[in-house]
Amino acid sequence: MASDFHEVRFPLDVSLRGSGGPVRRTEIVTLASGREHRNSRWADSRRRYDAGLGIRTLDALHAVLGFFEERRGRLYGFRYRDRVDHRSGPPSQPVAATDQRIGTGDGATRVFALAKTYGSGPDAYRRAIAKPVAGSVRVSVNGVEVLAQKASVDPTTGQVTFAADAVPPPGAAVTAGFEFDVPVRFDTDELTIDLAAFTAGEVPRIPLIEIVP
Repeated sequence: MASDFHEVRFPLDVSLRGSGGPVRRTEIVTLASGREHRNSRWADSRRRYDAGLGIRTLDALHAVLGFFEERRGRLYGFRYRDRVDHRSGPPSQPVAATDQRIGTGDGATRVFALAKTYGSGPDAYRRAIAKPVAGSVRVSVNGVEVLAQKASVDPTTGQVTFAADAVPPPGAAVTAGFEFDVPVRFDTDELTIDLAAFTAGEVPRIPLIEIVP
């Protein structure tokens, strides 16, 4: 993703008024008896958004057009803030270092990947978080927060690296709290804007799709 991804965020004032969410692909076969066989085609969900709903002014439209041109349409990915799901915990709660379990220490492993778990029990879904917001990540080991100089975070990959003298001991719960963006790209190479319709209240369609690592 590195060479075809720009570490910039889609205009925040537009994204916070956009729409979208996770999409899954399920294959359903209906038998002659009426019973169904269901199979998930994707192991992970993939998010889709329509940023057009967030454009309320000509200035916002101009900013999005410029952003589209910089990304060369579908060519380069970028960061997008999901207004509903952008924190390790509920959106109304501050980030806490114990929000999400990201691994278990073994006395040797120094690198852990950020992740967010949805639901609980055996069917919980674990989502890799590759684009944390710089400066937002807090890490703890067995509930004790680790100082920033003892655990560094790469905001471009979501990898947490512990210092050599701070490796989590065997059996230790490694947890983290963070804010994050979704890596996306435009899902079109063409933006057609009817200015007369826009000024009359019609919303342009600007589709975005999540980039799967």
